[in-house]
Amino acid sequence: MSETGENTSQTESSGPKVVVGVDGSEQSIAALRQGDRLARLLGARIEAVTTWSYPVSLSPYAMSAEPSFEEIARQTLDEAVKDAYGTDIPPLLTTVVQYGHPAQVLVERSTGAEMLVLGSRGRGGFAGLLLGSVSAECAAHANRPVLIVR
Repeated sequence: MSETGENTSQTESSGPKVVVGVDGSEQSIAALRQGDRLARLLGARIEAVTTWSYPVSLSPYAMSAEPSFEEIARQTLDEAVKDAYGTDIPPLLTTVVQYGHPAQVLVERSTGAEMLVLGSRGRGGFAGLLLGSVSAECAAHANRPVLIVR
């Protein structure tokens, strides 16, 4: 793990990339699939990103619980990749688990990317919304094109 709290499954390379935000929701799995299509068209690699943070209110039990929040995020990302691609995982896929607020991390990681791809809704609690808060914040603040997948 690097000093930024980042954990990658493959060594990152230079060149074009498509960043995909993943939280394990059906929309983020669809975003992974769409990110692969775009990356192939652009000759780019895919960077699948999941974030984690500590809950606002932690009980003593939560502090000592296993697995850690970071491990849960890694498991979520690994399962989403498996759900999206099965055994046909794209060869230029890099997975990243990073500590921080999802929108902030995704906007930062999209710097220099060809595109940022997100699901329209994540695992948030407001099912009636058409656009999730992370997607809306990324669309408003990213300095690259943002594709929001429904």
